[in-house]
Amino acid sequence: MALSKRRGFIFPGSEIYGGLGGFYDFGPLGAELKFNIKQAWWNDVVRMRDDVVGLSASIIMNPKVWEASGHVSGFSDPMVECKKCHQRFRLEGETSSWACPNCGTDNGMIKPRQFNLMFKTNVGPVEDTASVAYLRPETAGGIFINFKNVLDTMRVKVPFGIAQIGKAFRNEVNPKDYVFRTREFEQMELEFFVKPGEDDEWFKKWIDMRFAWYESIGLKNIRKTEQPKEGLAHYSKGTTDIEYEFPFGWKEIEGVANRTDFDLKAHAAASGQDLSYTDPDGGEKFVPYVIEPSAGVDRIALAILTDAYNEESERVVLKLHPKLAPFKAAVFPLLKNKPDLVEKARTIYKDLKKEFMVAWDDRGNIGKRYYAQDEIGTPYCITVDFQTLEDDTVTVRDRDSTKQERVSIKELSEYIKMFL
Repeated sequence: MALSKRRGFIFPGSEIYGGLGGFYDFGPLGAELKFNIKQAWWNDVVRMRDDVVGLSASIIMNPKVWEASGHVSGFSDPMVECKKCHQRFRLEGETSSWACPNCGTDNGMIKPRQFNLMFKTNVGPVEDTASVAYLRPETAGGIFINFKNVLDTMRVKVPFGIAQIGKAFRNEVNPKDYVFRTREFEQMELEFFVKPGEDDEWFKKWIDMRFAWYESIGLKNIRKTEQPKEGLAHYSKGTTDIEYEFPFGWKEIEGVANRTDFDLKAHAAASGQDLSYTDPDGGEKFVPYVIEPSAGVDRIALAILTDAYNEESERVVLKLHPKLAPFKAAVFPLLKNKPDLVEKARTIYKDLKKEFMVAWDDRGNIGKRYYAQDEIGTPYCITVDFQTLEDDTVTVRDRDSTKQERVSIKELSEYIKMFL
């Protein structure tokens, strides 16, 4: 957390006014990290596949969307209040053994009650019951209500998916564990529509594909956990979580659920619209089942930062996968008071910057520059020295091994791309 603040990954939200519980701001490097995570996901789930298209739905929708989905009546958490300090918390575990996390009072709670997690707002100039709307608690709703639009406008056939990345909002009773549980967050969700009877096969496929994606971005300490039947959401035929071992325990970073045909049927009934699918080849008509891989961008970012953080004898280093690192390389002139070195280094910096994020650093001695880039996870440091002026080669230092080698300037771009 200290590194994230110091190096511009994550800041407390509204910090100069004392903050606001459950809200965080991602700084310059955090914004780049999140962008790289989202880009890697979008490339894998949408652009590299012929059976998935993208969507960007509105955050605020007709409130009937959330009535049909069950969120208005049932999207709630059990909330308890301490009789002594009057702080309120989300109830976790058995009520018989509850102790107040704030003051430590044993069994001193007021009777649990349900608390709806959706943020209310008003649409229009008059604030009355007719103007009530909600900030979306998940991005999936926007996909389901656009199912027919996508069918009518795109050349898609079941099985196919609709993917979306976007903000979601939940008025958590007690946000905690840094950016793991917050009130504003980003989701990466896919609703993959399949023929009933083929859902079990696709469910297993998506679990394996999603787990492989995390391995491809270098995330370790992950596992698959099947949710017990009694713990499933009301719409779920089966759910498997992909979990990461945080310092505060094994926690979900993505859930893959078989949502059956619940969503399309619910919205068809509430809207009066036909949301069934007709097979263009055989003419069979059915309501598709849905396999939903749903991931949290902020949780993944936290897992990646945690996993990459290493304290070594002389340095702190973030061993981020090069694909996710905010800067792919840093360019240094060996000495900043030598115009020839600086000019050459600036030319290299500008050329590389056309292709990927590159940092420029000419402060202090070369060792301090290396350690500063290690802390933010930059995979390669490129130093322009006096030999560069003679043979157009530079020194490239590898972040993880700290080994150095000479590389031709004209080969630098391809050298770095090899590892992205």
